[in-house]
Amino acid sequence: MTGNAAGIEGKWAVTIYGPTGPQETVLELETVDGVLGGSQSALGQVETLLDVSFDSASGEIAWTNKIKKPLPIALKFKGVVEDRTMSGKVNAAIMGAFPFTAVKV
Repeated sequence: MTGNAAGIEGKWAVTIYGPTGPQETVLELETVDGVLGGSQSALGQVETLLDVSFDSASGEIAWTNKIKKPLPIALKFKGVVEDRTMSGKVNAAIMGAFPFTAVKV
């Protein structure tokens, strides 16, 4: 983690704009023992985030979510946080990359 993550901690409503239409997820970020982490939930499953990074100077954030449904895949998110909003791209391996947005709730 780079910089102070306190401003991004909490719950975020994330929308992924994929080819089958918008997909809603809930992202929860928290710092435990100085390490930024959290979970992301959708479709009845909750997964622990991997490789979470945040740079408070640039607002850049990244994390990986390894989902099991509808198929096992590593979703790699990269974006920028501006106040209470976030936007960027999620790379879904062979399925391609799609835009996402998020709002802190």
